[in-house]
Amino acid sequence: MSELDDLLRKVRSARLFDLGGRNALVMGGGTGLGQAMALALAGAGANVCVAGLESPELQQTAAAITALGREGDSLVVDATDEAQVDRLMQQFADRLGPLDILVNSQGAVHLQESTQFDMDAWQRVIDVNLKSVVLCCKHAGRRMLAAGRGKIINISSVRGFQGRAQDLAYAPSKGAVNQLTRSLAIEWGPRGVNVNAIAPVFTLTAINRTLLTDQAKLEWVMSRIPMKRLGNLEDLFGPVVFLASEASNFVNGHVLPVDGGWLGA
Repeated sequence: MSELDDLLRKVRSARLFDLGGRNALVMGGGTGLGQAMALALAGAGANVCVAGLESPELQQTAAAITALGREGDSLVVDATDEAQVDRLMQQFADRLGPLDILVNSQGAVHLQESTQFDMDAWQRVIDVNLKSVVLCCKHAGRRMLAAGRGKIINISSVRGFQGRAQDLAYAPSKGAVNQLTRSLAIEWGPRGVNVNAIAPVFTLTAINRTLLTDQAKLEWVMSRIPMKRLGNLEDLFGPVVFLASEASNFVNGHVLPVDGGWLGA
């Protein structure tokens, strides 16, 4: 068989962006970026369970996934509690089967003058943005490593690469998520588990719509983005499907900016 024939055979048999038959768990999947990525994974063929603190949005997202023709489900969990995370992974297995894809999209932010920074708020941001990601990776990783395959996608931020005034918690937590992603990729990559991250810029979620009502702040943000627009939720569709699919089988330990050029400006 020639090299060309071999390539043709591989192209014809490749699933690439097809997630049919895969089972995904999206943490923080009830709203915002998590909800958008959960729907994108379902649109690509995956069965998807969304998990997070109890809210009607979790059930609504699960129903929307079912409307796409996939198996949709929702589970309530405080992802900062290790016992609850361990139980979540077993509940997922009981309901959907083996875990193929984990997306960690849970997040919190608190901005305040640094000399006055509320340390209870600091701890909450660190727990939600970092501790919960560590716990979900740890307990999902056990199952994926046993199966010899899996895709983990952590949601970082452009702030994981940059500092920010009045930000003792969010930016440091996202920088830690970047390093966590790289460390796990080194450890787990040889055993069949890819660990990557996505780093969005300001995206039009409910939280950011409120933050960006300040016209001066909005103009500053727009001036930093070469594409001269904010991120949209659908801008995450392609990146999350890519990193969850066979198309990214040799991508490991990468933090993918989805930022309209922010970090390169």
